[in-house]
Amino acid sequence: MFYRPGRDPHGLPHDPLKACVAPRPIAWVTSLDAAGVVNLAPFSFFAMVSDAPPTLMISCNGRKPGLDEAKDTRRNVEAAGEFVVNMATWDQREAVSLSSAAYAAGTSEAEALGLALAPGREIRTPHLEAAPVALECRLWRMVPLMNPDEAMILGEIVGVHIRDEALTEGHLDLARIKPLARLGYQEYAAVERVFAIPRPRKPQD
Repeated sequence: MFYRPGRDPHGLPHDPLKACVAPRPIAWVTSLDAAGVVNLAPFSFFAMVSDAPPTLMISCNGRKPGLDEAKDTRRNVEAAGEFVVNMATWDQREAVSLSSAAYAAGTSEAEALGLALAPGREIRTPHLEAAPVALECRLWRMVPLMNPDEAMILGEIVGVHIRDEALTEGHLDLARIKPLARLGYQEYAAVERVFAIPRPRKPQD
């Protein structure tokens, strides 16, 4: 099959496009509003884009459901200039989903869901205490996208929290942590199998 997104009907029961770019890691983002309330929201348009300096991106798509205003995370990051990406895991899957609900502005999803917070070291924004990994970020650039309601947030990673129990022999044990990934539709996946492939040698002339 072939179709042009936004121009042709795909003819399937549900839009397949997000399932075509999968799995996508989930950035479980904490941010601070002007009153110091901690917002928590998951984003699956998320990736690391550079390692020198270490930089990642998340993409805030659309507005708050039913409201004519930008999503809390985007407004908070624009105002405070910082945020934290917490690693979402299999054990936290229900809380990750619940945190995506359209809570009223000024509501702390972390508090509503009973999730403990730990203070930041390089920034004011706290992270989730139970997160095996939390990346403190300072906003580098907010990039408008083609849809004016959407923007890509680029942040420099200025602090890395790793819980001791997430390490095995000095390596982050992803098979034990089971990070969550977003697929298409309403589907998720968890990392349960990890394997290594050695880098290829330089081809001989």
